Amino acid sequence: MTESSIRPVESEDLPLVLDMVQGLAAHHGDAAQVTLSDLARDCLGTEPWLRVLVAQEGRALLGYTALCPLAQLQFGVRGMDMHHLFVQPKARGAGVGRALIAASLALTKSLGCRYLTVGTHPGNKAAAAIYQAAGFESLAPPGPRFRMKF
Repeated sequence: MTESSIRPVESEDLPLVLDMVQGLAAHHGDAAQVTLSDLARDCLGTEPWLRVLVAQEGRALLGYTALCPLAQLQFGVRGMDMHHLFVQPKARGAGVGRALIAASLALTKSLGCRYLTVGTHPGNKAAAAIYQAAGFESLAPPGPRFRMKF
C-alpha cells in the first residue's frame, strides 16, 4: 500500500464508512439497516462500543475494520473480534486488507488483549487464505449458542 495510513475513524468519515458497511452487507446478501447516528453512537465518544479503523490514501477511504471486545472472565483474559473487514473493490490486492489486519492486531495488543478472532462465510476461501497467511489459526465451531431479542 503506497502513501496510505491506518487511523481511528473520525466523525467526518462516517458517511463513507456507512457506504462501505452497506457494501459489505450487500456482498453477503443482507440489507444494511445501520444509520449514521448508529455509527456515531457505536464508533465515537469516550467509550466506543466498537473500535473502528480506516485505511486512508489522500482524501479517499480505502477500507475499514470494526473490532468488538470479548472476554474470558474466568481466565482474566481480554480479546477482540474483527467483526468487519472491508476493502473497496478498487483497492483490493494492494495490501490494504493486510495493513488493516496488522493495525487491528496492534490495537488489540495495546488494549491488553491476548487474542483476536475473525470469522468468515464458510464459502469464502479467499478470506480464509488471507487470515491464515496473516497468522490466524482455524478454530473449531463453538458449541450451541442462544439469544433473546427484545
